[in-house]
Amino acid sequence: MLIEQALSSIKSGSRVFVHGCGATPQYLNRLLAQRANELRRVEVMGILPLDNTYTDPKLKDSFFVNSLFASAFVRSCIADGTASYIPAFLSEMPRLFDENILPLDVALIQVSPPDKHGYCSLGVSVETTRAALRNAKKIFAQINRNMPRVHGDTFVHINQIDAYVEYDEPLIELDYSKEISDAERIIGKRVAELIDDGSTLQLGIGTIPDCVLKSLENHKDLSIASEMVSDGLEFLSTQEPFSSTQLTVIQQQEARRVSGYSEQCF
Repeated sequence: MLIEQALSSIKSGSRVFVHGCGATPQYLNRLLAQRANELRRVEVMGILPLDNTYTDPKLKDSFFVNSLFASAFVRSCIADGTASYIPAFLSEMPRLFDENILPLDVALIQVSPPDKHGYCSLGVSVETTRAALRNAKKIFAQINRNMPRVHGDTFVHINQIDAYVEYDEPLIELDYSKEISDAERIIGKRVAELIDDGSTLQLGIGTIPDCVLKSLENHKDLSIASEMVSDGLEFLSTQEPFSSTQLTVIQQQEARRVSGYSEQCF
């Protein structure tokens, strides 16, 4: 089935899950947005969308974003009432789909090319997408050779995908380095001073967590227990003291991985 034909099955009032973070399927988003004149009130869900396709004011009658996280791309729309979000812990989000609280008509995802056994990888972002794939009536995918193949609970067999298109484009990147202020660097340094050698850290997202990580290069025996891997962690792992830092990333039983924000980190 051609991807355009598959996307035409999305009707007004459908609920569509869109893969988020660096895995945002930009090409599929653009194709669906081209049908805006045919659609009304398609509900778009996901976590950390990294493009503003569906929040374009020109498309407000066609698409309504109901995000699982109030990211910078939807925050202003939430404030003016043209979008909404569902407050929930990341660990609770799969229940929304598994318990049919939010039935999904379609999931749009971006994956790596299949291996010789037919398995694609969800790549840099797993988060709630695994639960969405378990429950969506239809799965449409963008297969992108730029998507890293990541181990763990990231694999989707090509036979599980109802329609796909092979379309290569760069993954979306977030460059926080240009937004970091002197005050944030000072905060990061002060926080790092409060962290002991041998500590286990949970990472947040944004400029301050990255400033903290970049101030930890002389620490030792640190462990990371986190749902995400950021540029700050990538920076720390490449420093000369890395051999003495003995940085450990603790494996999580159910992967809700988010990797970002730059191609170097990917």
